Amino acid sequence: MLTTVDTLKKGQKGIIKEFTTNLLPIKLLELGCLPGNVIELVQTAPLRDPIYINVNGSHIAIRKALAKQIELELIEESL
Repeated sequence: MLTTVDTLKKGQKGIIKEFTTNLLPIKLLELGCLPGNVIELVQTAPLRDPIYINVNGSHIAIRKALAKQIELELIEESL
């Protein structure tokens, strides 16, 4: 199931599939936000903007508008 980073709940993980735009900041790509990498929602601000994510051990705060541009395939956690 494809979704975007802004719809994740705290602790949910997904694999980056693609971006809806080609205008992502270079710094985000340098920190490992690339297709095939796992991303996890760590925390959200009180008004849900910005959000705090973990990508390859890098903790990054991004705006919700940018998070909407990163498409993921959810990873289902098995019990």
